[in-house]
Amino acid sequence: MGVRDRIAEDQVVELAEMFRLMSDPTRLRIILASLDAPVSVGDMAEGLKISASLVSHHLRLLRAARLLQAERRGRQVFYVVGDSHIRSMLTDMVDHVAEGDAEAEAAPGG
Repeated sequence: MGVRDRIAEDQVVELAEMFRLMSDPTRLRIILASLDAPVSVGDMAEGLKISASLVSHHLRLLRAARLLQAERRGRQVFYVVGDSHIRSMLTDMVDHVAEGDAEAEAAPGG
């Protein structure tokens, strides 16, 4: 049984929406910043050099798509990639891109 046999049309639409959200470079940076440990909005904004309000806007979209989870600690909210499937897929893709860069540098004339 192939993947196409296991996924319903509404799930295909949900999957496409997740990939659409991750295709925005700012949102992808936010997800990657939240990959290994919970990060606050302020720390994300500072690290990505964008406003906290813009980070918050993107976080609303990413939470709605279940790409990130929020965790309140006192007055601050921390965001993290809570799903192991999302974390694994992104880690593998980051490794894939880094591997391609390493191969290009090692190639003759690279």
